[in-house]
Amino acid sequence: MATQRLGIIMHGVTGRMGMNQHLIRSIVAIRNQGGVTLSNGDKVMPDPILIGRNAEKIEALARSQKIERWGTDLDKALANKDDTVFFDAGTTQMRPTLLAKALRAGKHVYCEKPIATTLAEAMQIAETAKKSGLKHGAVQDKLFLPGLRKLDMLRRAGFFGRMLSLRLEFGYWVFEGDLQPIQRPSWNYRAEDGGGMILDMMCHWRYVLDNLFGEVKSISCLGATHIPQRWDEDGKPYKATADDAAYAIAELVGHNGEPVIAQLNMSWATRVRRDDLVTFHVDGTHGSAVAGLQECRAQSRVTTPRPVWNPDVKQTMNFYEQWQEVPDSQVYDNGFKIQWEHFIRHVVEDAPYKWTLPEGAKGVQLVEAALQSWKERRFVDVPPLNV
Repeated sequence: MATQRLGIIMHGVTGRMGMNQHLIRSIVAIRNQGGVTLSNGDKVMPDPILIGRNAEKIEALARSQKIERWGTDLDKALANKDDTVFFDAGTTQMRPTLLAKALRAGKHVYCEKPIATTLAEAMQIAETAKKSGLKHGAVQDKLFLPGLRKLDMLRRAGFFGRMLSLRLEFGYWVFEGDLQPIQRPSWNYRAEDGGGMILDMMCHWRYVLDNLFGEVKSISCLGATHIPQRWDEDGKPYKATADDAAYAIAELVGHNGEPVIAQLNMSWATRVRRDDLVTFHVDGTHGSAVAGLQECRAQSRVTTPRPVWNPDVKQTMNFYEQWQEVPDSQVYDNGFKIQWEHFIRHVVEDAPYKWTLPEGAKGVQLVEAALQSWKERRFVDVPPLNV
């Protein structure tokens, strides 16, 4: 059994997602487990170099994770032929430019979502990547969540019968910053800095819908800025220019060709009274299921109770107790780490990989359709993308 090195340039990993999910819980975790196992039993050991603008921050992060290589010169890192993969978790506005630069340098590219702020930019970088002959991928981590993997198992087993509808509830209260400290960066609520609920989350919902429930054909969306003023990291008030909530209905074509209706509610101005910060409630002719990040509960056709509507009597049924938990039938690893392992195998041994930049462009397409729907107050069709 041989072990080969894979040099990875990691850009933008001092931010929350880049540091926690991609560096610590993915690349560092892979290194600690001894690398990624290939189909022939060989191992691939990631050898990252951390690149960022703030030398003090990037050095401290590298030392804390026992990573020897770090720097502030991206061009120099891209010129190193011993590092063959470029990863970006920096700002969305800069992402297409950075990916294009990395592709010109002959690097395989992998990045956070969204892959761009506009569909035109997303299509351009997806086409550039496709023509380059290099490997490319975009993060689609929600597909690897235990709750959604259990939900998908039910779907593949035929549990739902004919799938009818999906109700997605996402969000929690993000503190304004005047009374309690903020728990999300202030740029998230400034449109000029790439913030906004629709841009942030519609990319996720596109790949979740397409892969698990049905291909998106049209969408109607209403955005809102419920909290018009927030306070930044320095405690200074600023005007929130981005949407902090969105309410949408999407028409899907299910995997059996039948229509599926999806309701998508997402808000950073809501207080949670449900099983998890995000829940996916699926109804079908033969059964229903509700999945969160980790857990999934189901109710079959034959175990569906018969509630009685009587507004004059206190409800005696505990509806939460009438659902059966789908058990953990396997060990579920971190979703970001799982996709990293898939991408590394794709790069090293050309293993199948479908979460590419063209798939990432579909997420930006749904963002633009939702924004157009909000502006024009109508359903907007989502045609197939040809990349």
